[in-house]
Amino acid sequence: MSISNEEYGKMAKRASPSSPVIKDCLMAFIFGGAICCFAQVLLTWFKSTAMTLEESKALTTVILIAITAILTALGVFDKIAKTAGAGTAVPISGFANSIVSAALEFQTEGRILGTAAQMFTLAGPVIVFGCSTAAVYGMFVYFFGLY
Repeated sequence: MSISNEEYGKMAKRASPSSPVIKDCLMAFIFGGAICCFAQVLLTWFKSTAMTLEESKALTTVILIAITAILTALGVFDKIAKTAGAGTAVPISGFANSIVSAALEFQTEGRILGTAAQMFTLAGPVIVFGCSTAAVYGMFVYFFGLY
């Protein structure tokens, strides 16, 4: 039996449960906002100590990455992500989760070819695109004197 792409699309749409868009957006807003608020609390707290602004920013970033990595390794972050949806994709936590998840998934293949090589399958393109964009932007700013 052969069916057209249009018929298949209609069948898939009927079989798929509808997504509660309003609830999903609200949960993403709440969880994403909570992550950002937590980061702001950390940053403010670190700035109130003898740290400089740059040191405070760096330490806040490191702590967010460490917490996300630990929660991912313990399997807790995935449970949070099921409820929070896109709210956990706040760049720092989403990026850390993608690297740790891939590393955990492929650790059975060994330390080098499994964990080390595979943890950058998702993060690699992000790093390459980010660095390339930064280089192009830097050259643009330098050559056109916009600094």
